[in-house]
Amino acid sequence: MLFLNLPVTDVAKTRAFFGGIGFTFNEQFSDDETASMVLSDQAIVMFLSHAKFQGFLASGFEAATGQIEVLAAVSAESRDEVDRVCDAALASGGTSWREPEDHGYMYGRSFRDPDGHVWEVVWMDPSAIEG
Repeated sequence: MLFLNLPVTDVAKTRAFFGGIGFTFNEQFSDDETASMVLSDQAIVMFLSHAKFQGFLASGFEAATGQIEVLAAVSAESRDEVDRVCDAALASGGTSWREPEDHGYMYGRSFRDPDGHVWEVVWMDPSAIEG
């Protein structure tokens, strides 16, 4: 399984943002300082308050602020789903990151969440990768 841990300024705001896009949360692992967002059976995003995130870091290290350290990419079932997710993110207060990329067999868009984390949503035609 993959657990992506990201520091956020306001856990409730982050949860509302991603819930508005259509993502669900695992309540067993969520509280006032943590929102456990389910991407799939094998991938979870843990949004942690800055204080809680700091508790996971080795002594002398701090979370980066104002820098891009991770480009989180999630796959979509279709081109329409790419557009639905990104349009919902923008309507919920996210900002556009880059221009859409359309290569015919692959289509993607991206946005930044309220904390500036970059999310890429990508669809690829399965027949283009079958070999």
